[in-house]
Amino acid sequence: MTDPSRPQTTIYISNLNPQTVSQTTLSEVFIPFGEITSISLPRPEAPSSTDLHRGFGYVEFEEAGDAKEAINNMDQSELFGRVIKVSMARGERREEKAGTGSLVAVWEMEGYDERRGDGDGDGMEETGEEKGTGDGDPMQGLEGLDVAGPKVA
Repeated sequence: MTDPSRPQTTIYISNLNPQTVSQTTLSEVFIPFGEITSISLPRPEAPSSTDLHRGFGYVEFEEAGDAKEAINNMDQSELFGRVIKVSMARGERREEKAGTGSLVAVWEMEGYDERRGDGDGDGMEETGEEKGTGDGDPMQGLEGLDVAGPKVA
């Protein structure tokens, strides 16, 4: 599924009832469209959950044409009283959304020091105090704030 050269053979099915739909159910529903290589129903992350799966699943077919046929025939159909959504499965989110912001700390990005206006990028003066805090008083700038909560106009 993650190999870009491989044709898309995996479908995503959502709005499944965790109490009535199992891997066997999905196999019986989707086998008319072609040879199935795998079925996955992700389990809930919460250990206290009584659901058998999270209400969605993946069916991987041997042929890409079979996956398309399953989508065309089963999308918006009813399964155990629920209208299911069937679409082509996407690759892993980490691969799709990976970018500079997700892999690199903001202070390590190119140009961060220039945007902040300091040259060394560590935010500390030679004395060990943070820049811009004056005499190091953490209460500086809080004068006149004698009431907690939002300002009332």
